[in-house]
Amino acid sequence: METTKIALFKGKKIRKTLFQNEWWFSVVDVIEALTDSDRPSVYWTAMKARVKNEGEFELSTICRQLKLEASDGKMRETDCADTEGIFRIIQSIPSPKAEPFKRWLAKVGYERVQEIENPELATKRTRILYKLKGYSEDWIEKRMRGIAIREELTDEWQKRGAKEQKDYEILTAEISKATFGITPSEYKKIKGLNRENLRDHMDDFELIFTMLGERSTTEIHKTENSKGVSKLTQDAKRGGNIAGIAKKQLEKEIGRSVVSKNNFLPKKKFLKKLT
Repeated sequence: METTKIALFKGKKIRKTLFQNEWWFSVVDVIEALTDSDRPSVYWTAMKARVKNEGEFELSTICRQLKLEASDGKMRETDCADTEGIFRIIQSIPSPKAEPFKRWLAKVGYERVQEIENPELATKRTRILYKLKGYSEDWIEKRMRGIAIREELTDEWQKRGAKEQKDYEILTAEISKATFGITPSEYKKIKGLNRENLRDHMDDFELIFTMLGERSTTEIHKTENSKGVSKLTQDAKRGGNIAGIAKKQLEKEIGRSVVSKNNFLPKKKFLKKLT
């Protein structure tokens, strides 16, 4: 499952990720949004010390180190808190911006509860967001199908022994290398991307071969009842290779590479709607 995303609050980017079926937010991103500090990590360190010295609870106890994409495009462990934890952290920030942020977080939490009770709502919201960004209906359909295929694959990984985020990254990279000849991070460099989601910047063929590699891998896992990261990695290479062979045949027929430098830049009107 693609769990890491960027949320926007008043034009500020807030990184978030799904962990144990709940949204967890980057603490330093929240601090930057509320304080306009140019050194939010330093502010966070000082804030933890101040709260502790005042005899209150330790803020670090309500946080988890989860991997989020940094500005250099790499996944790095970052202090994150769930919605309740972020509320408690905000209470320790002397900022007039806190109240609207609390309302925003409450809305995010409510929407997440709705999505758990009715998963179709999450799908509808995702479609609307892509449409607002300017994507075509045909592209959105492929992207949504790709998300479903990805979720099925990661569910299999979890059941079959891949537990850590690093395991998911390794397996994904193996499929990508076998399919396209490059890792996702190398792919993003070709497209000139940093923190953006790679798949949101793929064209039809790129999405199709990504789906083929991942769906093939899922089927191999099920057919062979694979267990353990080592066996899953072997399957990932085989599944990606199936897509890779098909990709090479297409490239031979059309006379060009499927891997493209093209990307989809967000529309200004979409950003205005969110801010």
